[in-house]
Parts: sequence; C-alpha cells; structure tokens
Amino acid sequence: MAATGIVRMHGRKLADKLFSPMSSNRTPLAMVADIGGTNARFALTDPQREAPQLSHQRSLPCTEFASLQHAAEYYLESVGQQPARAAIAVASPDGGDEIHLTNRAWSFSRRELQKNLGLDALDVLNDFGAVAWAVPALGPADVVTLHGVHDAPLCGPVSVLGPGTGLGVALLTSDAARGWKVVETEGGHVSFASLGEEEKQIAMWLNARFDRVSNERLLCGTGLSHIDAALASGDDLAPALDQPATFRDPAAIVDAALAGHDLIARRALARFCAVLGSVAGDVALIHGARTVMIAGGIVPRFIPFLLSSAFRERFLAKGRMAAYLESVAIRVITHTAPGLLGAAMYLRAGAHQERA
Repeated sequence: MAATGIVRMHGRKLADKLFSPMSSNRTPLAMVADIGGTNARFALTDPQREAPQLSHQRSLPCTEFASLQHAAEYYLESVGQQPARAAIAVASPDGGDEIHLTNRAWSFSRRELQKNLGLDALDVLNDFGAVAWAVPALGPADVVTLHGVHDAPLCGPVSVLGPGTGLGVALLTSDAARGWKVVETEGGHVSFASLGEEEKQIAMWLNARFDRVSNERLLCGTGLSHIDAALASGDDLAPALDQPATFRDPAAIVDAALAGHDLIARRALARFCAVLGSVAGDVALIHGARTVMIAGGIVPRFIPFLLSSAFRERFLAKGRMAAYLESVAIRVITHTAPGLLGAAMYLRAGAHQERA
C-alpha cells in the first residue's frame, strides 16, 4: 500500500494512539530528520551516547506525503516508537515559528508540529547547518581528500558547502576541546561573479531568464542543467528568449560527460567544476577557513573528473590570497546521510550542555 494511503486511511486514530504521552512505545531515543526537495530521511538516535549512532533509517519520497507532519507520522508509525525529542533539518532560514521550505511546497508551525507529534521538544535546523554539525563525527572512510593530509585532525574554521537540490553553505567554528559551533547561512544565494568570456555569456543567458543570478543558479542540480542548456544554445550564448530552452536531467548530463561522447555535457560539467572552485575559494576567504568540506549529492558522483578539472586552479585564483588558500585542506563528504548524522550531533551537543 502506498504511504499516502496509509496516512489517509488511518490518520489521527493511529497517530493519537501512538503519540499518547502515556504510550508504552515511549522511547529514550530521539528522532532526527533531513528533509530534502526529493526525499524525507528519518532515523532514531540516542543523544546521550558519546559517538552518535543512527538506527531505523528510512528514506521516504516527499511526493507521497501532503506535509512534513504526515511523513513524520508515517515514519514513527512504521518503526513503532514515540520519541520525546526531535531535530529536523530543513532547507529554510531560521525564522521563528512558521517554517517555509525553499525546496518544496511544505510549510509548518514548530509549535503545532511538536504538539501533533507528541514531542516534549523540537529543534529545527537549516539543512546545511546540519551537514556542518556532522563534520566532526566523520571518519576517514566518510570523506575523500582533494588537498591536504587525508587523516589529519580536523582544523577549523571549516567552510561547508555543496550543490544538491540547492547550494548550501554553513560555517563550523571553535574546536573539539571547546565544543564545535555551527553558523547557519544562506550563502548559496550570494550573487554569481563570472570569470572569463564563457561565464559572462552564461550569466547573461541566465539573467535574461531570472531577475538575478546567484551562485545557486549554477551550482545545484538545476544549475548544471542551466549551464548545459546555455552552452547548447550556440557559440555566442545569446539569451534568445524567443527560443525555448531544453533542460536535460542533471544526472543524464553527468553520465554523458563521464562517458566522454557528449562534448556539450563535458563542457557543462567542466564549467560547473570551475565555478565550484571559485565559489569554494570565496567562501573559504570569507570564513577564514582552514578546511573546506564539499557536500551534497552531486559532487561525489564525479570526484575523478573534479580532480582533473580547473577546480583547484580556480580555488586558488584569488590574487594575493592564493598563498593562504594553498594551505587550506579540501575534502568531499561521501557519508550517505550527513544531514541525519549532523542532527544527531546537534542533539548530542545539547544533551552534553544540559549535563554540564
């Protein structure tokens, strides 16, 4: 039976039974969630453990649920647990009680969601803030080092950025001894600064279709499709709004580029890598970073291509600041659920503060 069918058929009766404060299903575990534009990921974790662990992981397609509450209810029903606390990572700035997701037409009230899920406490994090929280918990098997010593201790400040449904940016500060701290940002929406004639033409092509061109217009799944369509429009990349653009699926572009038979796809992916290098260098300078962590679901698919691209050249192309950036470690996160791990780390940090 489809997930939506279960939610619609059983609705509040099962939820009321499961979420009753007196329910025997009450658990010391907390729920963590990472809500993307395509999938809603859930897991349970014990905030009291020294090293966070995830159990009962589930990934649910967002299209099968009318709201975040429905997806969370379905998950808790499926695992038969009622946690007292939850931390949910969403693509949205932290802005009070009303939360509106930027990558999906879902919105919710923190207070109402906490009440309806039977929680004593509910924390809502920015999705890339959650990824930043995960960084201190990552091991050597969870990352690929592009520059620097692979198993060297994590050195902050740490810039965390990555293309996925959008372009996320966050900052990890302090250190393990004093306790890591995360600054959530909306840095992916900074204005795009083109370099070279081709990027200027791509920016013009995008500007003709959007009121403003941000880094996210190029550095996300849709952004790769934008670059590909702009390059396919002709050598002069004229906006030509009277000619409708054809947008290819970003996964198909990556596959075609890696296969080597599609010149436009290879140019698009190469330009994507070059722009990513520029933006990563900019973010590192703004944050005063000693480490850059690249996350998101796109880059891990083509790390060898990234290494052979202009990524590092563009990362270092900052004039007098190139020497500083030479010493910055760069790693790609390959952990399959950093958002969930980060939400668990966030709860663990809160539990340790409460005990202190």
